[in-house]
Amino acid sequence: MHEILVLYYSRQGSTAALARQVCRGVESVAGVQARLRTVAAISATGAVSSVPDEGPPYATHDDLIECSGLILGSPTRFGNMAAPLKHFLDGTSGLWLSGALADKPAAVFTSTQTLHGGQEATLISMMLPLLHHGMYLVGLPYTEQALTSTQSGGTPYGASHVAGVSGHGTLSTPEADLARALGARVARLAARLKRES
Repeated sequence: MHEILVLYYSRQGSTAALARQVCRGVESVAGVQARLRTVAAISATGAVSSVPDEGPPYATHDDLIECSGLILGSPTRFGNMAAPLKHFLDGTSGLWLSGALADKPAAVFTSTQTLHGGQEATLISMMLPLLHHGMYLVGLPYTEQALTSTQSGGTPYGASHVAGVSGHGTLSTPEADLARALGARVARLAARLKRES
């Protein structure tokens, strides 16, 4: 069984809702399952919050090493990923040195309050460390019908949600469809790469 790590940070529930749909897409592919993880909130001083009583566990470097693919999600913070996710990724230099993530497929997803809230810039900001790790980036092609019909979130760079349109954590049908499609695309590529290696 191949596992795809779906790793996200969420404060208001929108990115978490996308993560759940991404997991559904991953698990629609035979022989692949999702491993859902989050990261700790951090303060301006870098202090990590305590472990919550509920929700997915915090990610570890072992989760990254053991996965066959990675899908990252973050709300937008001024056109960039949120600090807690960046803090976690900044700590992966040892994995970069060892090449632990090289040649694995990866994708990204985000949420914003407004339609032009920096979604594509945020998605690209999450792609940069993945490229440095040598991962294969997966996007959403326009063969996905929801990409041309969406009135809210959804980009070729990755799945997205606009909270101002439907509310925090309430995905539109195209947003949910695209999140599932993204998960399935990464899962299929991961399974194919494993067969060929």
